[in-house]
Amino acid sequence: MELPQRAPAWVGRVDRRALGPDALDLAVDPRYSAARLLVTAGDVPVGLITVGLVGGRATTSTVRAAIDAQIGEDSGEETALPDSAEPLTVVIATRGRAESLRKSLAAVVAGDHPAVTVVVVDNDPVDDATQRVAEEFADRGVVYVREARRGLSVGRNRGLREAATALVSFTDDDTEVDGRWASRIAAVFAAEPGLACVSGPVVGARLETEEELAAERALVWNRGFESRRYSLADPPEDSAIFPFSPGLFGIGANFAVRADIARAVGGFDEALGAGAPTRGGEDCEFMVRLVLAGHQVGYDPGAYVWHHHRSSPEELRSQLRGYSMGLGGFLTKIALDPKAGLMAAKRLPAAVAQFRQIGDREATAGDGMAAGSLRERITWIADGSTAYVRGRRAARRSGGRIPRLSPMGTENQ
Repeated sequence: MELPQRAPAWVGRVDRRALGPDALDLAVDPRYSAARLLVTAGDVPVGLITVGLVGGRATTSTVRAAIDAQIGEDSGEETALPDSAEPLTVVIATRGRAESLRKSLAAVVAGDHPAVTVVVVDNDPVDDATQRVAEEFADRGVVYVREARRGLSVGRNRGLREAATALVSFTDDDTEVDGRWASRIAAVFAAEPGLACVSGPVVGARLETEEELAAERALVWNRGFESRRYSLADPPEDSAIFPFSPGLFGIGANFAVRADIARAVGGFDEALGAGAPTRGGEDCEFMVRLVLAGHQVGYDPGAYVWHHHRSSPEELRSQLRGYSMGLGGFLTKIALDPKAGLMAAKRLPAAVAQFRQIGDREATAGDGMAAGSLRERITWIADGSTAYVRGRRAARRSGGRIPRLSPMGTENQ
């Protein structure tokens, strides 16, 4: 069953292995005609389904039938990794979104990991609202840091410098992490010492408006529910433009790194990302740079977060413009790097085909997808290209970081 085009969908989670004749019964507000459910198997996420509701209700048998039809029968093979209590720092860079930040912090500190420190980096604050919210959680491991310079990459670099732990996770002020998110991230790193970075699914937390529904269909912020590993030594068969595929490795709302490796490759490019002229692209560039440096990055469905999508036409359109500009900035950085540029040139036909597929997916996402015409999207990408050149100059003037994309050393420009 597809998500409804216009009617709101209730969002929740069910475990297919829950016992009892009414264990998966749904009874929600009657205005919902469908439910979007994250399905787990013994607490391990295995997929997303959509279930029809009648008067806001669905029986256990209906939910189980939908699970089997849309995900497949229970294989019985899913098992969670043993939890790890290795200390972890969570970095949230933010600016002017105090109420959203409060929800995000509440979710992080409610998690089951016993040794989490949260660093809230307040970029170029306009008032003390963010500081006051962070201080509400000061007795629960939340530390407030004021950063004079604006930009998401600037904030993440500051958080990376502030972190005293070997593992550092990043999320955003518009997410709510799962209660076992930090423990699962630590567990993945504990099980695989060679893993440099891990990301996980980003699932819509609320699907009330046409824009939220369209974003959930079109943006594909989760990469499925199977663990994946990526490296130059073992390229994936399903990505013809690897390692330059935007979003292949995950997105910035949900990923974690080994701090020493992240610092060694130069941190985040401060000419990319929200708050910079390009408005995006920093997460993709960073993960691609890790792969080009010879590191392995991973995706694990157990470490998932709920994301509050943009709920109005203006907000979604602005976000899509930012993504297009970020893509333009990322492509420009590739072109400016001789080694990476040569690799990417060989993948150009496949890249054009993928761009068309993305356009087709967004075009069929529903009336809420204010993506603009193809010509307009291309204009935004071109704007991102010139914005990246401006951003590099501005970063140099301010002493910011512009790491090289290919593994030829790191510039501090």
